[in-house]
Amino acid sequence: MIHKEKIENYSGSMEALAEEIGNLKYDALSNFLNLLADKIQNDGDKDERRGRVRLASPLHHCSEQLRACKLSIDEAWRICEPYMREV
Repeated sequence: MIHKEKIENYSGSMEALAEEIGNLKYDALSNFLNLLADKIQNDGDKDERRGRVRLASPLHHCSEQLRACKLSIDEAWRICEPYMREV
């Protein structure tokens, strides 16, 4: 896998991307964080299988932290959801 500096088919800045992701409804943001955590976890697993333990460890830690963030957003969604009107 080649890690890139830009996202293909996205011409905006990283700041704009962060803003767009941050503007998601909290349930959608929770899903995104879960998917990102899965991706980072899988990358760590692959590196661990290749014997790259020093790399795998921070990737696994990152995945755990993303899952913790997801739980916080889930709580925010539980608070906001009753007040959200269908768009």
